[in-house]
Amino acid sequence: MSNAFFRDLHARFDASGVRAMFAPRKPRHPLLRVLLGLTGVALLAVLLVAGLFIGAAMILFGITRRLLVRGGRDTRAADARFVDAEYRVVRDRDQPVLR
Repeated sequence: MSNAFFRDLHARFDASGVRAMFAPRKPRHPLLRVLLGLTGVALLAVLLVAGLFIGAAMILFGITRRLLVRGGRDTRAADARFVDAEYRVVRDRDQPVLR
């Protein structure tokens, strides 16, 4: 019963003009096809280059802002909450090694 319902629903959707409205159509003229293809490739290249420049500008802005706010000094060395030390992990011999 459900297969017949969905088959009927699909047939109604195909018969309506809604599908034709949203379906992409290629132009029939060969030169127009080539022109639209090249336009799409050019648009893709422009978006790629713009994205690269915007990304590079964001990185440069972040680096510049960090240098200007900190003044080029290391804040961890001036902070008394941090302790510079070397650590060594000591295993308990009674515990089995998990591998």
